[in-house]
Amino acid sequence: MSADKDKDLIRPYGDRKDDGVIQLSFVLPVPCSEKAKEAAATVAKKLGLSHVLVAAMEKAGESYSFFVVYGRTHMQLDYNAIEVPEVVHRKHGFDELNEAIRRDLGRRIVVIGACIGTDSHTTGIDAIMNMKGFAGDYGLERYPMFRAVNLGSQVEPEKLVARAKEEGADAVLVSKVVTQREVHKEDARALIDAARQQGIFDKTIFLFGGPRVDHKTALELGFDAGFGPGTKPSDVANYIYYRLLERMGRPPPPQKTAHGTQDATVPATGEKLGETL
Repeated sequence: MSADKDKDLIRPYGDRKDDGVIQLSFVLPVPCSEKAKEAAATVAKKLGLSHVLVAAMEKAGESYSFFVVYGRTHMQLDYNAIEVPEVVHRKHGFDELNEAIRRDLGRRIVVIGACIGTDSHTTGIDAIMNMKGFAGDYGLERYPMFRAVNLGSQVEPEKLVARAKEEGADAVLVSKVVTQREVHKEDARALIDAARQQGIFDKTIFLFGGPRVDHKTALELGFDAGFGPGTKPSDVANYIYYRLLERMGRPPPPQKTAHGTQDATVPATGEKLGETL
């Protein structure tokens, strides 16, 4: 009985809680027709859905059709049984973080960033690196205690690693928007391989960002952390600061309590930053 109480069973929610209704969309290589519509419904049924409704069918090119389908699943899962690594650390404001870096490191943090491979989309890396930043959050170029070098787009992994080595970078930021056929993972692996070959892997922080990137994926690829859509420059700046402290074997600075006193027992990071952040 106690094991059941520890479970948090959930099911997809469409019109009302636990009704199991889901929506999915896909393309079939057939022209629009009643037969094509029935084929779409059959796909949903073969996926185990019941009460299937093909809500929309549109032409998606010559002899291709796009479908939106609703259906109901009886699947449920235990939410409490799901474990996933997350980026967790204390968050300092702009002035506070600069002061902490000046006090604890005594120098500027060097960060090299680029879009690697053939990727020419710089929106993500610019949002983090450029002075104007993102959503009212200053970019790393604006921080007095960061030296941010943005190499832009279409940078080969080996060249990015070589530049990081030349600059003595503390952290390397990699952005990938193009993800077809998982090219983002292929390029990411190439970067980590190059870092190992050039001898900077163990002494440099590697961060991976993009629309198809999360922390779990980044860790699996050999990076220290992953950042997805909505990440602000201050998230990255604070992470790098705490990661550097951990690599130096230094405890995080004490955190002020509600009464203004210092509490050195409040953790600033997970027990093992590279795994639990």
